Amino acid sequence: MHANDSDNRLPALTLAALGVVYGDIGTSPLYAMKEVFGGAHHPVPITPDNILGILSLIFWSLVGVVSVKYAAFIMRADNQGEGGIMALMALVQRCTENARQARALMLLGLFGAALFYGDGVITPAISVLSAVEGLEIATPVFKPWVVPITLGVLLGLFAVQKQGTGRVGALFGPITGVWFLVLAALGILNILAAPQVLFALSPHHAVFFFQAHPGLAFFSLGAVVLAVTGAETLYADMGHFGRKPVRLAWLGLVLPALTLNYFGQGALLLTRPEAIAHPFYHLAPDWALYPLVALATAATVIASQAVISGAYSITHQAIQLGYAPRMRVQHTSHRERGQIYLPGVNWALFIAVAALVLAFGSSTRLASAYGIAVTGTMIITTLLVYVVARRLWGWGPVRGGLILGAFLAVDLGFFSANILKFADGGWFPLAFAALVFLFMTTWKRGRELLKERRDRDALPLAAFVESLGQSDMPVIPGTAVFLTPHPDQVPHALLHSLKHFKSLHERVVILNVAFADLPFVPTHKRVQVEHLSGRFHRVRVLFGFMDKPDLSKTLRTCAGKGMPCDPEDTTFILGRETLIPRKKSDMSWWREHLFIALARNAGGPARYFGLPPNRVVELGAQVVL
Repeated sequence: MHANDSDNRLPALTLAALGVVYGDIGTSPLYAMKEVFGGAHHPVPITPDNILGILSLIFWSLVGVVSVKYAAFIMRADNQGEGGIMALMALVQRCTENARQARALMLLGLFGAALFYGDGVITPAISVLSAVEGLEIATPVFKPWVVPITLGVLLGLFAVQKQGTGRVGALFGPITGVWFLVLAALGILNILAAPQVLFALSPHHAVFFFQAHPGLAFFSLGAVVLAVTGAETLYADMGHFGRKPVRLAWLGLVLPALTLNYFGQGALLLTRPEAIAHPFYHLAPDWALYPLVALATAATVIASQAVISGAYSITHQAIQLGYAPRMRVQHTSHRERGQIYLPGVNWALFIAVAALVLAFGSSTRLASAYGIAVTGTMIITTLLVYVVARRLWGWGPVRGGLILGAFLAVDLGFFSANILKFADGGWFPLAFAALVFLFMTTWKRGRELLKERRDRDALPLAAFVESLGQSDMPVIPGTAVFLTPHPDQVPHALLHSLKHFKSLHERVVILNVAFADLPFVPTHKRVQVEHLSGRFHRVRVLFGFMDKPDLSKTLRTCAGKGMPCDPEDTTFILGRETLIPRKKSDMSWWREHLFIALARNAGGPARYFGLPPNRVVELGAQVVL
């Protein structure tokens, strides 16, 4: 994208980023102050000094965690414009030469990605529930309808995802803009009644709070962190819109609006402590309650969008990097390559979110489960960025240790306070993350074992081509393309083809598709053609882990490299493996069966690589693990 094009589109991208990226953190005022002063876990007594201390903690957490850590530092660690834990993990792998260190960092990054999925389940549930619960303030008649209404709203949200992140962002951006303006207006209205809360802008009130009540202040961090949940999505969704629009939206509107609203809630509690039942909704006059509930519900729907689109990005990257099975990926924009929709992930998330809403039933109970996944991912991101800072940015140990060590200390403080809520729901995101981590590591290990079995039984391609040089085998007109993950070996599908048909096409292409640890590979570097003989050709195709792997389009470029290949006049011969478990495998029996189940349900290569369905032939083979 040219600089002028980028500048011309900056307002539109900033508005779209507002709708997609900041919905999560923008709805935290619905429940953060309520959980600090009225939650089930160590509520802070409502006194003027405590209110100023908490407001100071929240403000400086927003500045330190979001503005400084993520916007200024973490977003610099982009992998060719892409952000998120998987892009960061690929970046770290590329700059780590020690194999043991690389594996340890890979596992750390995978668990961070798994924790992000835990956040992706909890955020829609707690956000929409907290908004709909505002109806209870108007009349208790609505109380039995809170959960059904929440489920209906969530169903509508997940159903609209197929329209694409760009269209959804264009729709959500203006609504989110109105939401932040209303947050600011409600805050100002209440600050005018108790302007002394503005003294909390000074960090010494947070320091005094810790000095006066060290234990209570530490416990309060478990609720204060709710004000910064959503910070990780700034980094995860950076590739959708670019670094500049994300930063501009934060500094220009989101941070000022959040600050004003939190301080407005503090001012309200100074004058009306009984408003702690739901301080956010008590900011507004009675006549504005129903419109505010409607706007809050719309805003919380948008809040869920941030983690949903982030889950799409992470899953897509995991597939390309070999940590997840192939599944259907729809690219929803012709201009922005990072905008995608994964139907399988979308509806799996919906089922998990709906189950969570039904199991917990209220935002207060869900608040106990919130925070652990977010802070865990923050810790892992900080550790991985430290590696990038030392090895790619050239930071020395003192500079890296001081700056990123300070970030890590804050992350550990928030995490430690949240881990105390483990028994009251905090176990859920950790259990969910452990399950996702198990799936990813099992898939990766299973693919490695499968490669070992293939290598053991494989024939060298060069010797095979030479042996067929003088063959009088019947010739079939046209081109046959054999996909293989190992370009130096004879594809099993080719051997089966010879065995069954006892003939060869006049042009045989051994096609290998690989994915780089870069987000995008330029078109002129994507295809490499090697002529092995007059009949045999080897083609290597390299995609980035955020590229759309369209082989039909890519193979047309082979004509310029001396090998014409029209996909509409080519037969693609693919191998379909039936995996058979065996005793004394290198994986435990239950992981072996899990891998086989994942492989059985994985998407086929024909659809994933965009091959013409009427030009594909599949030949089966059995492989004993």
